[in-house]
Amino acid sequence: MNDLASYAEGRIPVLRRNAYLLCGDWDRGDDLVQKVLTELFSRWAQARRADNLDAYVHTMLVRRAIDEKRSWWRRKVWLADERTAPEPAAPPDPDPTVRIDLAAVIAELPPRQRAVIVLRYLQDFSVEDTATVLRCSTGTPMGR
Repeated sequence: MNDLASYAEGRIPVLRRNAYLLCGDWDRGDDLVQKVLTELFSRWAQARRADNLDAYVHTMLVRRAIDEKRSWWRRKVWLADERTAPEPAAPPDPDPTVRIDLAAVIAELPPRQRAVIVLRYLQDFSVEDTATVLRCSTGTPMGR
């Protein structure tokens, strides 16, 4: 257990940030990290033998985020505010001096495209490693 505890303690900030980028919400990101660490605990004997433990855990995180986005429960549950909230006003003409909120832009992407952005450009995964995590051909992350 000490190996897992020391690993988790040092990696939680990175996992939280990546979970946030994958789902666009800090609370859901924290839930995602908790689920992944719980699953990691149950698989620790297998996981610690991995060639690259960080890649193993990030793979778990990405797959869990994609799976949760697909779940029927997530699509069925609506908060009252989501159903009754008025449509946002049309944004004014773009001003080139205004900075783009990267997190907001990433949050609008579908889960697999979001995962590619997070892994390739924010975590510096190679195309091959990204394809492995997402279980796709190497051409897929390059085209997204």
